[in-house]
Amino acid sequence: MKILVLDGTAISIQVAMTTSAATTNPTFVSTYADNAGSGITEGATDGALNGSTDVTVVPAPSGSNRRVIKDITIFNGDTASVTVLIKYDNNATQRTLAKVTLAVGDTWTTDGVFDANGNLKQTMGTVNLATQVTGTLPIANGGTGATSLASASIATYTGTETLTNKTLTNPTVTNYVESVVAIGNSSTSQTLSLTSGTVQTVTMTGNCTFTMPTATAGKSFILIAVQDGTGSRTATFTSVKWAGGTAPTLTTTATTGRDIFTFVADGTNWYGTVAQAFA
Repeated sequence: MKILVLDGTAISIQVAMTTSAATTNPTFVSTYADNAGSGITEGATDGALNGSTDVTVVPAPSGSNRRVIKDITIFNGDTASVTVLIKYDNNATQRTLAKVTLAVGDTWTTDGVFDANGNLKQTMGTVNLATQVTGTLPIANGGTGATSLASASIATYTGTETLTNKTLTNPTVTNYVESVVAIGNSSTSQTLSLTSGTVQTVTMTGNCTFTMPTATAGKSFILIAVQDGTGSRTATFTSVKWAGGTAPTLTTTATTGRDIFTFVADGTNWYGTVAQAFA
């Protein structure tokens, strides 16, 4: 418990809210003891706060008394959170002792803030996970199970992460898997999208025109095309430059005719190569 002493006839404790209450001003009770040197006299005061207007919750002592504050409680019975300022007032010069936001049902005391169930509320500090944490962050405690970079190399990380729009500089990747997208039947037109994966498969069920994705620099993908039971389907790709300036002709063999196209973009164009007649 904090001990506060008022040792002058112009010293008091004032409390104000930062804004008006929604419906009901918080109430307060304070208890204290006056020491006159020859004896102790106990006293108390109670009341309600008044918006942003200062309210005296512990008045100044009289004469040569020293007023020892035993306890101050402020209860938020409003329908919304309130912020209160507890101030030490020395002849109109004020020093803020505490600025506290009370949720509905909270009580501020000189021992701390208690919730509506009487439990002491505690505020945890913040920690910079990049620089202030060492060791492993357990999943149960909000971590990923990974060893933080403050103490270990990312090479030791064995968890699973989804990295979106991250830049990896000169990484060594051992064994990786690309997402495979099964387009299904081609029909006569197909717009290619890389949103779900960069290895795509398609069954040629018609003479198809493939519309290429935006040629973002550095993007690349693979398209595996197989003929249906009829065979001899053709494929046309928009905005693709081919070796020698000539687009390839698909393998025509029904069912087993399988070609693998590889595309890479420089930011302006797609460049295509093909390996054909896999069987």
